[in-house]
Amino acid sequence: MSRAPDLALIGGTGLYRWPGLADMERHALDTPYGHPSDSVKIGRLGGRRVAFLARHGESHTIPPHRVNYRANVWALHHLGARRVVAINAVGGIRADMAPRVIAIPDQLIDYSHGRLDSYCDVAGAEVRHVDFGAPYSAALRGALLAAAGRSGVAVVDGGCYGVTQGPRLETRAEIARLRRDGCDLVGMTGMPEAALARELALDYACVALVANWAAGCGDTDEITLDEVLANVADATARLVPLVEALLEAA
Repeated sequence: MSRAPDLALIGGTGLYRWPGLADMERHALDTPYGHPSDSVKIGRLGGRRVAFLARHGESHTIPPHRVNYRANVWALHHLGARRVVAINAVGGIRADMAPRVIAIPDQLIDYSHGRLDSYCDVAGAEVRHVDFGAPYSAALRGALLAAAGRSGVAVVDGGCYGVTQGPRLETRAEIARLRRDGCDLVGMTGMPEAALARELALDYACVALVANWAAGCGDTDEITLDEVLANVADATARLVPLVEALLEAA
């Protein structure tokens, strides 16, 4: 590898390769925490070095609660990435979080359980109590919002991402609870990824692609996989110029 990547991207449901990534190298790593979800692809995008990792694997074989988040984040850090944009397919709860919207949340609430969520819980590791009041990097969020403005890509600034266990979708009662708790979006992969990135002092931000209305929201009674993938594909097409604008300013 000639030099560290300028940016790392973690792709979620429906996003298993980054369009236009040229001169790509594959890095299959065995980390102290096991194997990442897939090999990390590092290539050239607009003159910049970009790393890409498919969170669920390239064939989407890993469910949200079985993702090795520790290995994924450690691998990107080990390869030299210091800025990480996590792309998450989510459900919309708030009225302006409709399918195909791109949001850049600023808060989260973790409802997941049983996941390996820290680098501190291995023998000999230093116990660190990281500040997590603002779970996403203000600098990287600001850079993403500025890139959205330059590229003409409409995004929703802010919002609270409720992280559920998965892989099943939520009941209407559960979504009603999340709404009462202040959640605007719901997804299954936002944690512990964000906390692990903070432990490694990475600049980490989330770009949420709204794939569907959450249960009881919007005007649909049933969510189909075809609709989810079509909505993610539409949002991803608009995300590409946003990321290109982000890299141009790096």
